[in-house]
Amino acid sequence: MQMTVRSRLLASTLFAGAAVFAAPATAQITPATQETQQVSQDPNTPPPAQEGQDIVVTGTLISNPNLVSSSPVNVVSENELTLRNINNVEQVIRELPGAVAGLGSATNNGNGGFATINLRNLESKRNLVLLDGDRIVPAQQNGTVDLNNIPVALLQRVDILTGGASTTYGADAVSGVANFITKKNFAGMEASASQQVTEDGDSNYFRADLTIGANFDDGRGNAVLSLGYQEADPLYQGDRDVSVFGIGSGNGVASGSSFTSVPTTISFSSGDLQINPAGTALVPQYQGFNFNPYNIFQTPFKRYNIFAQANYEINDNLEVYTRGLFSKNTVSTIIAPSGVFGEQLTVPGNNPYLPAGIRDQLCTLNGIALGAACNTNPAILLPAVYRRSVELGPRVSDYTTQVFDYKAGLRLRFSDHVKLDVSGAYGESELTQVQSGYVLRSRVQQALNATNTTTCNVTTNGCVPLNLFGEAGSITAAQAAFLNGESSIRIKTALSQAKAVLNGDFGTTSPFADQPIGFALGGEYRKYSYRRSPDAYALSPGELGGAGGAILPFSGSFDVREVFGEVIAPLVTGRPFFHSLTLEGGFRYSDYKVQAANNPSFNAWTYKGGASFEPVEEIKFRGVYQRAVRAPNIDELFSPVVTGLDNLAPGLDPCVGARPVGNVNLTAACRNQGAPAAVIGTIQEPSAGQVNVTGGGSVNIRPEKADTYTLGVVIQPRGLVPGLSVAVDYFNIKVKDAITSAQPSDILSDCFGSNPSAITAAQAASAACTSIRRGTTTGRLSGSSATIPGLPQPLTNRGRLATDGIDLTANYARDFGDFGFNIGFQGTWTAHRYFQASPTGYNRDCVGYYSTNCTSIQPEYQWNQRTSLSYGPATLSLLWRHLGAVQYEGQADDFAARGFSATSRNLFNGTVTGPSPLAGGQYNFNKIEAYNYLDASVQFEVNDNFTLTGSLRNLTGKKAPLVGSSAGSTAYNSGNTYPATYDVLGRLFSVSGKLRF
Repeated sequence: MQMTVRSRLLASTLFAGAAVFAAPATAQITPATQETQQVSQDPNTPPPAQEGQDIVVTGTLISNPNLVSSSPVNVVSENELTLRNINNVEQVIRELPGAVAGLGSATNNGNGGFATINLRNLESKRNLVLLDGDRIVPAQQNGTVDLNNIPVALLQRVDILTGGASTTYGADAVSGVANFITKKNFAGMEASASQQVTEDGDSNYFRADLTIGANFDDGRGNAVLSLGYQEADPLYQGDRDVSVFGIGSGNGVASGSSFTSVPTTISFSSGDLQINPAGTALVPQYQGFNFNPYNIFQTPFKRYNIFAQANYEINDNLEVYTRGLFSKNTVSTIIAPSGVFGEQLTVPGNNPYLPAGIRDQLCTLNGIALGAACNTNPAILLPAVYRRSVELGPRVSDYTTQVFDYKAGLRLRFSDHVKLDVSGAYGESELTQVQSGYVLRSRVQQALNATNTTTCNVTTNGCVPLNLFGEAGSITAAQAAFLNGESSIRIKTALSQAKAVLNGDFGTTSPFADQPIGFALGGEYRKYSYRRSPDAYALSPGELGGAGGAILPFSGSFDVREVFGEVIAPLVTGRPFFHSLTLEGGFRYSDYKVQAANNPSFNAWTYKGGASFEPVEEIKFRGVYQRAVRAPNIDELFSPVVTGLDNLAPGLDPCVGARPVGNVNLTAACRNQGAPAAVIGTIQEPSAGQVNVTGGGSVNIRPEKADTYTLGVVIQPRGLVPGLSVAVDYFNIKVKDAITSAQPSDILSDCFGSNPSAITAAQAASAACTSIRRGTTTGRLSGSSATIPGLPQPLTNRGRLATDGIDLTANYARDFGDFGFNIGFQGTWTAHRYFQASPTGYNRDCVGYYSTNCTSIQPEYQWNQRTSLSYGPATLSLLWRHLGAVQYEGQADDFAARGFSATSRNLFNGTVTGPSPLAGGQYNFNKIEAYNYLDASVQFEVNDNFTLTGSLRNLTGKKAPLVGSSAGSTAYNSGNTYPATYDVLGRLFSVSGKLRF
């Protein structure tokens, strides 16, 4: 019998748990510090270590606390996490300058049950998440770690290194590393609880944690066990004025924002016809569907977690240690009801629910003679049917993830100068996604094939004849029950690791220095595996109404063997005008084996070189260059080719509406893509701004390479201004051979060029045009994924990514008698963030822009500034968060090169109309002004054992910006705004208490 996740966890933590409860808690926990700075005075100076204790220094494998890496590292302290009263580390990281919002609690459609980070806006798969310097099992096929599994209660600090770190940590650390450092040698008991709620009384979030630790055997051993629980309520978009109605980004009309509506719409080559309210005739479509009230801004979440770790010194030269992590998370996403989304269906002429007037119109449109040929026709064609099944309720996806990750190792001390750390780890993540509330396409067709109201022509599965021709409510409970399908997908990922690091110093120094030269040398083995198992409903393209393309089964694995080395060499210390001069270097060689039919393999070298120079103690110059790599992940290697969904802004498809009319070459291009001649001039925009795209992985993908460097200076004028520290660093990251796929607008531009009206006959017949496949009845780029491939979007190694900018951190801390004053600043100016799908494609810069091409918003300027004042046991703190102004990408000076025509470069600018609380207001969807948020916190040490913290987030109650429902991609542009970037909750009150003994 295989061990379950729970039983494996129990076995892995037996030693830790036994040690905790075998010894009394004799040592006191240090009270929370009053320090509230966001970064340490020198972000690269590690915290003090106990005698003989190795510490984690992010950015290097050398554990000597006296040696400092040249890479800039920002540190988020434990007390900063407390003042923010966070429940999940994803929340604080996505608000840091240098990062943009990833997928998380504010992402509804596209969440996947995960929370991720996105450093430097180079995507979450290009940054690495570590726990105490070690990898943990990823949550999905692209190798990213779910931040929901990080044990918040035991965090001592979070180190953020933004820049290449592949030499130190291996592949994936292209844009940086987030290293979550836990408390070591914890002894005592700590219990905490927090509750947050908005001023509207919603968005409740509760968290409770209990941590117990003990030293034993005269301090030779320590063990700790931490238990946690979290629960969050959903916030529906209908509960905020900004999102009550879907508002068109192109027209400012607050009405139905989805083509799939109710009553039923049927698309013909001559246009789109909707059943009139009386149910007697087909008329030009007159209303869409408002899906906003069903969607959510905060996903409901429930989490149980256990974290345990222990260490024991067998003798002066041998220590054993272990760590176990278990977490069970449930995340739910809720979106508008399912239905029939552009499916081709048939209906008998004598269907009991088909009104005679509509039947005759259908026959006429299909060229069927009226009378007997029409009335008894067994299969009148409905070319593309759109009907929202509101009677079934919303579509709900419940993601339940169980994660187990265990590590054990030993440390050998050979001398005062050399130590060996050998460890092994294994982790699994098991996710089950259950989708409910979905209409089954096959059953829709079965239920339409009926000639009476009680019996279907084919009676299997208890078929109930369907009324698809009435208004909302025409589908009865019995009909809805027959149509309704529940689908499940099971995903399992695993990571096996083994590592040995020889660490220490050479015992000698440079003739001009008093610190020895430190080194690290070692080897590492990792094996990743993944398996996805969908059920029959998920397997069939278009079967689940509104679920996108088919979810196909696939599995894959690869392993990597590595050797690496690092050295930090103090060359000069304590000399006039040479207070210190230190050089560092490193290398890593990686050999990858992919488990596939032809067993492809590849290798990669990474290396780094850096230096720091202090002419005097108060100023340090630093710089580091790194060659980083990112190996293709399992998704990029093995995912099957399928048709799914992507985003395209209104106005970017040259075949829509009257654009091709009278233009022979443009018409030919649209026809060459599958559009019938009869629909030229009436082709509709993609439904809900989503286009069909077809792509998948390939075992021929190879690693991408990055050149990264930082140059900076740290100033600490101890004599002139005690307590002041300022660090300025320039960063530059360039990724070549990037594993990417083209944006939809770029795919269209490859065919139509920057001026579609001037397309040539040769362009219209080129492979770039003919590889685009439209609906053969509607000409649209959206519709059934079973019949409309849409835009080709294969993965390649032809991409280019680049970003550069300047980070500024500053901190000033000073005591004035009984008062303590602390002011900290962390800001980033991002000059560029380029993406080029191919060497000949457009090199798009997304800094300061939002659109469907630029996923998560990245302002040019972003900063956090905290001011804290303490007096005795009390601390009052104010955090100022600034997001610079951004604008719609079509507003760029080079809009034509970016794929925007003169008519598509503008979003709405005027008075919003329609049934919405925002109607009558003047809005410009082309620009979002700079946003400033203020968060206030009060912390009070009631006594040595109890701390109370209260906070008010978004003190001024600033409303989220309004840009409409189709300005950007579905995952980030939701509810007419960008909820992962801007605050949609409003004023948020939270209180927490921490009890310790």
